[in-house]
Amino acid sequence: MTPLDHGPAVAAETTRFVAAVRQADPALPVPTCPGWTLADLVRHTGSVQRWFTVLLHQRIQEPPRSRDVDLRLPERPEEYPDWLAEAAEQATAAFAEGDLDAPMWAWGADQHARFWVRRMLFETFVHRVDAELALGLKLDVDPVLAADGVDEFLTNLPFAAFFAPGTAELRGEDRTIRFARTDGEGDWLVRLRPDGFGLDDTDDDTGTAADATVRAPAAELLLLLYGRLDRTAAGVEVSGDEELLAHWFAHSAF
Repeated sequence: MTPLDHGPAVAAETTRFVAAVRQADPALPVPTCPGWTLADLVRHTGSVQRWFTVLLHQRIQEPPRSRDVDLRLPERPEEYPDWLAEAAEQATAAFAEGDLDAPMWAWGADQHARFWVRRMLFETFVHRVDAELALGLKLDVDPVLAADGVDEFLTNLPFAAFFAPGTAELRGEDRTIRFARTDGEGDWLVRLRPDGFGLDDTDDDTGTAADATVRAPAAELLLLLYGRLDRTAAGVEVSGDEELLAHWFAHSAF
């Protein structure tokens, strides 16, 4: 896959997010985040960006003991879009100030500072999508970004049980699910074992049949994994063990 520069992509996704919500009603419900409004969505995304930026500045080497961050949140929700834009600017400065390949504690697979930049990108991406869906806007997802997002999601999901407890149910007797991209390079085989699950890096033959397979363009695969698209949607092809797929999607919420 074509390498993706995650830092500039964070800025680009935030810019698009801000443009979508700047003139919108902050009280508008967000169907893909039940109980949330646009104001909640923007506040959450800006808070996460600021939190990750603090972690990058600190270059922590163990799990943080506190999540206290000076958010400088405006009193009026109408000011949240500019506040979100400022969060991305602060993040961009943090990316430039240090070595993103430096060792750093992370909750996922990659124990380097770059983990947090990549994670910030897809946290911002998915909520940009939430905002655009709520506003009835046309989604435009870069396929290179989407393929990288599929990889990031499937790589880190096995480590997410502490905030996504349903993933603890993703067990099986050597059962496999293949996620295959149809618009370019990208094929991921997930193996469910009695003791857990994860990407199978030993799979060298993308033609090997899995117990269940999902084929779609990269954008659809990513939206499907994040629960923003149903597997019955146009462009998504599923085959194999339907019960296995149902089990996966019921317990892989991120």
